[in-house]
Formats: sequence, C-alpha cells, structure tokens
Amino acid sequence: MTLLKKAIELGIIGSCFMGAVLTQGASAEERTLTIPAGNQNIVATLETPEKANPPIVVMLHGFTGYRDELSVSGTDEGVFSRIARQLAEAGFASLRIDFRGSGESDGKWEDTTFSGQISDAVTAIDWVKSQEEFAGSKVGVIGWSQGGLVASHAAAERPDLDAVVLMAPATIPLSTYGQIFGAPLMEKALAADPEELITGTLPWGVDTTLKARFYQEMPLTSPLAAAANYDGPLLVIMGLKDALITPQPAVGEAWLKYHQGEEKLVTLETGHAWGAFDGPAMIDEQVMPAILGWFEERL
Repeated sequence: MTLLKKAIELGIIGSCFMGAVLTQGASAEERTLTIPAGNQNIVATLETPEKANPPIVVMLHGFTGYRDELSVSGTDEGVFSRIARQLAEAGFASLRIDFRGSGESDGKWEDTTFSGQISDAVTAIDWVKSQEEFAGSKVGVIGWSQGGLVASHAAAERPDLDAVVLMAPATIPLSTYGQIFGAPLMEKALAADPEELITGTLPWGVDTTLKARFYQEMPLTSPLAAAANYDGPLLVIMGLKDALITPQPAVGEAWLKYHQGEEKLVTLETGHAWGAFDGPAMIDEQVMPAILGWFEERL
C-alpha cells in the first residue's frame, strides 16, 4: 500500500495527487470554460443533459484537490467527474470548478485561503444564475471535505440555494488540519506574519507550502455557524470510518443541531474517500442514490 493510498483510506484529504481522466457520457455534453473572478479566471467543467433549462449543481472540491477529484479505481473517472456524469444521466446539469490556485485555474496555491475559496464558490453560483440556459433553473451545491466547509459558507451568503449536499465536510477546522499538519506547525503558523510561507509535510510524505493566513483563518471560520444562516434543504453524508472528520456520528449530528430547516444525515460504513481505491461500488450504490434522492425531490 502506498503512503498516499493509506493516507486517504485513513481519511486524509489530498486527491489532486491522483489525477482522473475526463470522460463524457453518451447523453451529456461537457464543456470546459472560464469564469472571471476579479483579474483572474476560474476554470470549470460544465456538464449538461439533453434537456432544456435543467436544474444545475455546483461542485466544490477538497483540500489539495481539483475539479475531477480523486481517481476511482477500475474506471477512467474521478469521484466528481463520475458524480457529474450520473447527475447528467438523471437530468441535472453540473458545474465543477477548480478553486483559484488549484487545478487549471489562475492563481498560486500558496495564496489559498478559506475566504478565497468561498468567494470562488459564490462567484460560480452567481455565474450560473446569470446564464440564459439556466434562467429559472433551480440551483444546488455539493461540497466534499474542505469543499463542504466552503459550501456551507457559500450557502450562508446565497441562502436562496435550492438544496445543499455536504460530503464528509470539514467541520472543525483547527481539529482537522491539526491532525494533518501537527501541533508544532499549527502553533508556528498561527503566530507568524500572515504573508509568511509555511511548509508542512502531508501524511503521505508530500510537502505543501501555504501562507500563514491560511491557518490564521481557521479559528475565525465556523461551518456550523454558517449552516445556521442557511435554512434551505441540507443533506450531510458522513463516513463512519472517516479518521479525519471525527468523532462520528457526533460530528454529522452537529450539523443538524445548528441548521434550521429541512435536513437529513446519512452515515455510511466507509472512509473519507468513499471507497474510491476499491472501485466505484460505494459511490454508485450508496453515495449517489442518497444525492440523487435528495436533488430529485428538491431541484
């Protein structure tokens, strides 16, 4: 077992190091496009079904990830590109983005912050709503891991979203990233100048460099508080074997305590990667039915 595989099976995020090959379903059209974000561009993949004015889902990737997400063993798809294809087959359009500094989007990885990614997510949602082909369409969001943290804040800023799905969302940032980077690095980063470059070693042996302000936003960022400002339909999917978003199911239940509105918690016997290293079974047989069931009734 490689260090990377072991890390993700234990619940550690870092999917951009396992690239996915993009595929296109027979019943869907897929386009790569750019969305202006200030003086930079966000690169995204828009996948649309063969129907007019479909509902659309904005998809937000995890820490160190990119828009197709972690490769699914035995397939030529990533977790997000596979989900997008199955959404299209069910009649939903989707827009999966690379946050600035990640994937093909403009910007530097070292400038990544929660607030920057939240801004990117809101920009993507507003872009969707401005497009004639989605005029009158209902809009949902899916966020995985750090993308779930981002999705909760985007929903607080755009509370008219019609439905939100959080897949193993980062819920208590200081706890999650403390496990990834360790207490000494966290203490150093929290005390540093915001522009200081901090290099940490991820659990699978890869170094990553971020400015100290990435860490300094952690005590100021509360996904649960954000959820309290969104009263639309919220589905939270948690893996009971997730070693990073812990303890379960208590962390999943916390989302329902703070969110006021239609809500549901689904817990599955899996880890943070949804069984992707073993193949698509968990995604196809348990994750996607939960997501499709949620969206089909609300979008």
